[in-house]
Amino acid sequence: MIDSGHKLPVVRQAKLLKLSRASVYYQPEPTPESDLALMRILDRWHMEYPFADSRMLRDMLRLAGHPIGRKRVSTLMRKMGIEALYRKANTSRRHPAAPDLSVPAVVDLLQLPAARRGGLTPQNPLINL
Repeated sequence: MIDSGHKLPVVRQAKLLKLSRASVYYQPEPTPESDLALMRILDRWHMEYPFADSRMLRDMLRLAGHPIGRKRVSTLMRKMGIEALYRKANTSRRHPAAPDLSVPAVVDLLQLPAARRGGLTPQNPLINL
C-alpha cells in the first residue's frame, strides 16, 4: 500500500490514501507473556463463572497470588472481548404487554362525537372521574 522507497514522499502517499501518518508509522507491540498468562486464567474462569465481573475476577486473581487491579482486569477483558453476563437495565423500551398509549390514540379519541368521548374535550383532555 505505502512504499517508503517510492519517489512520492510517505506524507503524500498517506494523504492520497486518506490515512493518517501515525497509522503509517504504527508498529504494534506484542502482548507480554505475563498478560497472556492472565488472559488464559481469565478465559478459563469466564467459562466457569460467566457472571463474574472485573471486580470479582480481580479478587479471585488476588486470592490466587496475582497482584492486579480492577482496571487492568477490565482492560484485559475488553481486549479478549468478554464481559460479565447479567441482567442489564433496559429502561428505554416499553414492556411488550403494556398498552399502547401513543399520542395518535388520544387524537383519534378526540375526533369522536362528544357523547361517546365520556367527558373528554380538547380543552380538558383528561377523563373526569
